Amino acid sequence: MARVLVIGTLLLGLAGCMQSKPEPETTGILSSQSIPAAMQGVQAKQLFGTSRRGSEHSPAAYGSYAKGCLAGGQALPETGPTWQAMRLSRNRNWGHPETIDLLQKVSRVAAEQPGWNGLYVGDISQPRGGPMLSGHASHQMGLDADIWLRPADNLALSATQRENISSISMRRSNGAYTNGQWTRAHHEIVKAAAKDPRTARIFIFPGAKVQMCKDERGGDRAWLRKVRPWYGHHYHFHVRLNCPEGARGCVPQEAPPPGDGCAEAEHWVRNILNPPPPDPNAPKPVPKRELTMADLPGQCVAVLQAE
Repeated sequence: MARVLVIGTLLLGLAGCMQSKPEPETTGILSSQSIPAAMQGVQAKQLFGTSRRGSEHSPAAYGSYAKGCLAGGQALPETGPTWQAMRLSRNRNWGHPETIDLLQKVSRVAAEQPGWNGLYVGDISQPRGGPMLSGHASHQMGLDADIWLRPADNLALSATQRENISSISMRRSNGAYTNGQWTRAHHEIVKAAAKDPRTARIFIFPGAKVQMCKDERGGDRAWLRKVRPWYGHHYHFHVRLNCPEGARGCVPQEAPPPGDGCAEAEHWVRNILNPPPPDPNAPKPVPKRELTMADLPGQCVAVLQAE
């Protein structure tokens, strides 16, 4: 019996060693003196953009959507029964486990739509989140994901095909309306993502929001509140998750205004069709400064240094 207990204790110890490390210690925003010399004076995107896999930590999102990082990131498998990750060369198919689960859930809804076998999933995050070498200002905590609006009718695309195929624009009149490519299937897929309680917001071009408002007659319209009109977003829609329950150090997305947001979307459309005159007193845009580690939560240094 004693020998059995000893062996059991050893096995438990080995199992513990194989588990992910706990979350990095909460340290807040770093001062420049706290940053390792090798990271000082370096653009944060250069540091995060070279990481090829997630850190060996428990999953955690730190900071905000546009100033943060991801510990314990999980990769969306490149191909699944109802999805394919696109642009694999970017290595941006990493996210918080809640994001990965939501994408797989929505992909199963997509697979039930006429002409769809699932989803083509665009950028999520880099393996350890953080600023990207190109493109997005957000997508830094593993809680943002782009879903292509092109029907995923072929889930056997090669890596080369995924680099060269493009999504399809759904807009007409500069985004004031949907075009003939938009179908009820798009409506149902966006709706499924919005109705998930983990979703904070969805960004899509104004004409699509207005069309969904018209097509969703009666019943539960509460999900429309999360669907927000935004510039671009006519080749894909952007899903943003709330901070995971119990997360420490994750700055949540501000809740959208009350109501279904349909009147606001119609206002966007009116401004597209009849642009207001430029404001001569509007301040000139200020070029964005590249982020450094001093701009990010303190845990992000540990995320980069981890195995």
